[in-house]
Amino acid sequence: MAVIVIGGHSRSVGKTSVVAGLIAALPEFHWTAIKITQYGHGICSANGELCDCATDDHSWAVTEERDRAGESDSSRFLVAGAARSLWVRTRQGFLAEAMPRLREELGKTENAIIESNSVIRFIRPDLYVTVLDPGTADFKSSAREYLDRADLVLLHESPGDPSWSNVSLKPAADKPQLRITPPQYVTPELVGLVRARLASITSAAPGKR
Repeated sequence: MAVIVIGGHSRSVGKTSVVAGLIAALPEFHWTAIKITQYGHGICSANGELCDCATDDHSWAVTEERDRAGESDSSRFLVAGAARSLWVRTRQGFLAEAMPRLREELGKTENAIIESNSVIRFIRPDLYVTVLDPGTADFKSSAREYLDRADLVLLHESPGDPSWSNVSLKPAADKPQLRITPPQYVTPELVGLVRARLASITSAAPGKR
């Protein structure tokens, strides 16, 4: 069983498109796709709606997507060809509480692809890909913290200097980089690299997670 994690430094940089594109390009791996969302104060993890529940209530939830209309990110994964699609929701900083359930779900999968940065704190994936867009100023602390753990950087083509400030990419300077130009987030080169990595781990020792 292989686990791939797709992260990125902000919203709307193409993480979901990369996950969906890889699922579609590599259907033989029978993916379980997992999207992890951490909500701020006042948003309930049980349903993603405004909430005033107590701190210890509804700190996390896991639901399996059934809708194939493609309107939500987790639904897009099913449309792309995922065998299963799960949505993990936690309060900000509470991902650790959801990890026993997430590990249980991973134990049921043939191969998993996870959209998240923060999960890197708890698992060691077979491949961690981070998506960076110099045109998007926001840079999540989780993306910065785990930048040195990336195995591959997907970098948006950009004509100018990066919009983010006080961010160094030196931790990933020695990592392979692929340039992407939306809406083509998944290139044949990326698919080839992922397929090669998956092939190389088929005989890896178990128990690494």
